[in-house]
Amino acid sequence: MSTSPRFLIIAPSWIGDTVAAQPLLMRLREHHPDARIDVLAPPWVAAVLRSMPEVNGEIINNPFAHGQLRLRERWALARQLKRHNYAAAYVLPNSLKSALIPFLARIPRRVGFTGESRYGLINVRHTLDEKALPLQVERYAILAEEPHLPLPRPLPNPKLGVDVAAVTGTLQSLGLSHSPAPVIFCPGAEYGPAKRWPEQHFAELAQQLASQGMPVWLLGSKKDAPVGDEIVRLSQGAARNLCGVTNLEQAVHLLSIARHVVTNDSGLMHVAAALGTPLTALFGSSSPEYTPPLSDKAHTIWLKLECSPCFQRECPLGHLNCLRGIPAERVAATLENIVA
Repeated sequence: MSTSPRFLIIAPSWIGDTVAAQPLLMRLREHHPDARIDVLAPPWVAAVLRSMPEVNGEIINNPFAHGQLRLRERWALARQLKRHNYAAAYVLPNSLKSALIPFLARIPRRVGFTGESRYGLINVRHTLDEKALPLQVERYAILAEEPHLPLPRPLPNPKLGVDVAAVTGTLQSLGLSHSPAPVIFCPGAEYGPAKRWPEQHFAELAQQLASQGMPVWLLGSKKDAPVGDEIVRLSQGAARNLCGVTNLEQAVHLLSIARHVVTNDSGLMHVAAALGTPLTALFGSSSPEYTPPLSDKAHTIWLKLECSPCFQRECPLGHLNCLRGIPAERVAATLENIVA
């Protein structure tokens, strides 16, 4: 019978946060090279987890939407998980509900921040020091250490892997070519419009790139499709709208072969950074001091206005100057060896 420990990770619900969790998995793998790591995660982040070599166990579907208690269903899932004899669970979200399943599954070591008064549910409790741990990725990674120990630095950046044959299959299924390599725009932001660079600015940049023979693809979810359509219209067809056409796994494949990515602060920004793709990230209502793209190939633009970051879904002042004030020319200047 194997004596290797088996760990359960309770993953976040956002794509970007899931990418930011990878250094925690790297640290766990350093501490426990033979451990099996399973992840309980919502289905829409599973493709990101499959690109992490540290996840060598199951990716278990978390069917509970935000705010749903569904205690009976949680109890049933916990009974199934109890059979796996997990040595520890690492609970990344701070909500009380996210800590229920490891508690009900009687996992002996349940690690996380105190969060929503989760005394008892979390029995290896960390206290958040926001000044010592300003980055989201650091706040996850510290959970691999004992509560009284500091975070070892330097912290490795997330690093996703892709299968070359799978990338080729995605290109063929979508009728796309990797030559010339595209510039990919990610014009959406699941959190809200206060994080979206204006469509007109994206369109101006698309026209400039298209005039030099660069294909421009737009990636995002079905919710982003109208934004993509507007960029195509404003750019007079200089971009190809793939928003809602790809699933997340296919989007990962396409981002991996991009010449450059221009993106809002979004989940796809973090995916592109973890793939090592050169990118330009545009920040408005959020802050690169908390959730930056973790890559030495990333360039961030943030005007840092007096009203920013507000972390609101919509601009509370109604002008969105934090993003409107970033012209296409400034973004174009970051695309080295692309824009003449």
